[in-house]
Amino acid sequence: MRPQDINILIACEYSGNVREAFRAQGFNAISCDLLPTERPGPHIQGDVLEVIADQKLITPGGSGFHAMVAHPPCTYLSTSGIHWNTHVPGRKEKIPPRERAKLTEQALDFARALMDANIPHIALENPQSIISTRIRPKDQCIQPWQFGHPESKATWLWLKNLPLLRPTNVLPLPSVGYWENQTPSGQNKIGPSAERWKMRAKTYDGIATAMATQWGAYLTSVQAGQTFPRPPVKARSKGQCPRPSRR
Repeated sequence: MRPQDINILIACEYSGNVREAFRAQGFNAISCDLLPTERPGPHIQGDVLEVIADQKLITPGGSGFHAMVAHPPCTYLSTSGIHWNTHVPGRKEKIPPRERAKLTEQALDFARALMDANIPHIALENPQSIISTRIRPKDQCIQPWQFGHPESKATWLWLKNLPLLRPTNVLPLPSVGYWENQTPSGQNKIGPSAERWKMRAKTYDGIATAMATQWGAYLTSVQAGQTFPRPPVKARSKGQCPRPSRR
């Protein structure tokens, strides 16, 4: 099967970064989000669960999606978000505990629906998340500095029938002891704003390219009936976050 015959859904993506990385490799990738796409390209603005339910009506020849890369909103899933929503002055009063708990359960239900979707190959991406304790442990933790970006942002991956991502360009920790997107104390430089969540949600280009090239090669080989060996994973180190070396 040719790459252009392999249908890939990029769920909960408005930026188009991952979609365009797969399309650059020749795959029939389409994104879906409640927001319009920021980059020209195939995009469905709407409920991704409805798109998954109607996938045979949407895809060429009714073949459905062969793979999905999903980025569910992390507001009520990330462990840092749970802390933020609870401890910031005024936030607790703005979102009462009972309502906050309800929103968290809804976010978990959404993530669970994506992970259980009727699609053969699935990757779900989120920052440090309660998905690991409430649904199942993560399969991998990656960092932007493993893919050519001098920044730190731990990203967790939950994989179904996909191999672990291999680092493509590992950078050492700068001599100052922190990354370009951090303050000396290790906090993220991006201050509170209406657009902060958008800036934080975009997938780094180096990671998007690694997803497209590595998972794309795997999907092509699987569809062709070839054997594609998975990277070995040590039981004790599975899912642990990498640590950078210093210059």
